[in-house]
Amino acid sequence: MPLSSFAEIALILLAAVAAGALGYWLRQPLIVSFLTVGILVGPAGAGIVTKHEEIELFASIGIALLLFVVGLKLDLHTVRTLGPVVLLAATAQIVLTALIGLVICLALGMPVLTAVYVALALTFSSTIIVVKLLSDRREIDALHGRLAVGFLIVQDLAVIAAMIAIVAIGGGAQSESNLLAHASAVAAKGVGFVSLIVALAWRPLPAAAAYLARLPELLVLFGITWAVVLAAAAYALGLSKELGAFLAGASLASTPYREAIGSRLVTMRDFLLLFFFIDLGARLDFSTLGASIGPAIGLSLFVIVGKPLIVLAAMGAMGYRKRTGTRVGLALAQISEFSLILGALGVSVGHLDQGAMGLITAISLVTIGVSTYLINHSERIYERLSPWLSWFERKSPFRESASDLTTPETKFDALVIGLGRYGSGIVRHLLLRNRKVIGVDFDPEALAKWRAVGLPVCYGDASDPDLLDHLPVDRITWVVCTAPDASVSRVLLQNLRQRGFEGKIAVTCHSSDEADLLRLEGADLLLRPYADASEQAADAITAAMDKLTAILTAVPALRQVRLSSTSKWIGHRIADVPIRDEFGVTVLAVSRGGRTYFNPGASFQLFPNDRLFLSGEPSSLERAIEYLSIVGGPGENSEERFAVDEVKASDFSHWVGQTLASLALPSRFGVLVLAVARKGEPISAPDPHAPISDSDVLVVAGTPENLRRLRVAS
Repeated sequence: MPLSSFAEIALILLAAVAAGALGYWLRQPLIVSFLTVGILVGPAGAGIVTKHEEIELFASIGIALLLFVVGLKLDLHTVRTLGPVVLLAATAQIVLTALIGLVICLALGMPVLTAVYVALALTFSSTIIVVKLLSDRREIDALHGRLAVGFLIVQDLAVIAAMIAIVAIGGGAQSESNLLAHASAVAAKGVGFVSLIVALAWRPLPAAAAYLARLPELLVLFGITWAVVLAAAAYALGLSKELGAFLAGASLASTPYREAIGSRLVTMRDFLLLFFFIDLGARLDFSTLGASIGPAIGLSLFVIVGKPLIVLAAMGAMGYRKRTGTRVGLALAQISEFSLILGALGVSVGHLDQGAMGLITAISLVTIGVSTYLINHSERIYERLSPWLSWFERKSPFRESASDLTTPETKFDALVIGLGRYGSGIVRHLLLRNRKVIGVDFDPEALAKWRAVGLPVCYGDASDPDLLDHLPVDRITWVVCTAPDASVSRVLLQNLRQRGFEGKIAVTCHSSDEADLLRLEGADLLLRPYADASEQAADAITAAMDKLTAILTAVPALRQVRLSSTSKWIGHRIADVPIRDEFGVTVLAVSRGGRTYFNPGASFQLFPNDRLFLSGEPSSLERAIEYLSIVGGPGENSEERFAVDEVKASDFSHWVGQTLASLALPSRFGVLVLAVARKGEPISAPDPHAPISDSDVLVVAGTPENLRRLRVAS
């Protein structure tokens, strides 16, 4: 009895879950597991798959969403930040890999067109695999992580161009004149299609996204619809569905909602892509695949060994160290899901047969599986190969040099390794105490920020055994490591002691077990960021609790709210938000990333997850909060660094008879009057034009320093 479509898909999903769990245990990406499932449930296996049309439909939508998310996250800023280096190096990698791959394919006896397709498939690397593995290892913001992402962006653009070229050429035998006419017609349609999308992306699309963002579920549905509609429109025009979906994502990439849409689509994208890989595996013809085992192994070795060497050579020529080039190359040592999509497109237009598609699929299985281990063990692989890689590095790798570490005779009080929020805070306070500091980090943006203010900085990783060769260790009193991983700190301690470092060493730890190990390794001081911060927070809360509770009961209302990522006011200035005119509500302060901006001006720009501290009548505050369309209401513990205090007018004799407007306390002292208590009258909101009497008590808010300045002025 044949299975129904529903039962067939249910069995496929059950097999996918089982294979995915086994793949996770074997530390293999899901792509490998899903391709394996396709083989097992296809004609070569159990023969479960018979409803190819339904599965192919799901697969087409999954590919559209994949290209949509790629376009949505097309961050050209990353390429611009790294300069022309990544563009030149990535282009060199694409060209050299394609040319060498083409020579190998022709030497293996492939037809020219098949060889071109296979060579192009070898060129591209998997965005999904690389980004996920680097993110899991917390290396996505490291220099080699950023460079790898830059390579992937250039490759994604190249594969889109290749798809356009394939569709423009089309299938079937055509004369040269007909081919030129067909390609010109496709190019004209493409230009018109792109022009229309650019026009929509200028105004209508951001406006529509802002309106739909009031309901997050509708915003996600809009993203899916936009991707599928443009994919269908592109296909109707004779272009590829993949191009339409990619342009749909790119058209929304400049809106503040791209992260909200992309993050919610990832799960659906992965689910639907399951059907693409299963369909691909189910269509494999093992009768032709057997003859491709030899070429598949040879070409897989070229991808695993040859492509990293090409990347390493290009990076070395651009002035990067061999360690950086090696880790970027190992990250790219696989072929992409786009290689499979490109091959499937070639089959659909008649350029490839199933045998060639089987070859590309076999290469993807081998290279994706092996590259998982290459990425996870890249540091160990580099250490083993380092002695043989020196000729890939210039004598002076100027892009990672420590040329800004001042003169040779300069002595430093501290070397701070790790310039994240915690490390930057340490550097900032050491500088305030007139200490000489060097900073080290593997985040180019963090280095650029500190270099701009004159701090000597150097690119480096605490786990890199060569790091100390680029630093004036003999002129440093303290080495401070803020790396959260205790194993990294242990490696640094061992390297410092091996070099005979005579100064003191401070490292970060998060548990008593880590502390014991680090002490045994020779740490002189243990930094406990979470424990220390929690103790200080408890002290601050305890000290302020009684006073704030007493004062805030006298204030009309003081509320804290958080702007969601879908608020229509993201990106606007406070002056653009009419809550003061409409509801009589005042923004006292804005908290962002642990820093509080008290009494922000009218030009202060609002960002997602900003916490706003509002003052006003309770009923007005409720309406203002609803108007802001925020997520997360009042009652959350705040991180504000402002205080509320009572000030007696009698302590300021020159105030009596004047008005709050004439005193201009916000501009003079940076404080704001929240309420006024008059003798014999209930506490009320301040009237800026009412004269102040000797018996008035003002409830004012401001930073502790500004309140102190106000007191001193009395």
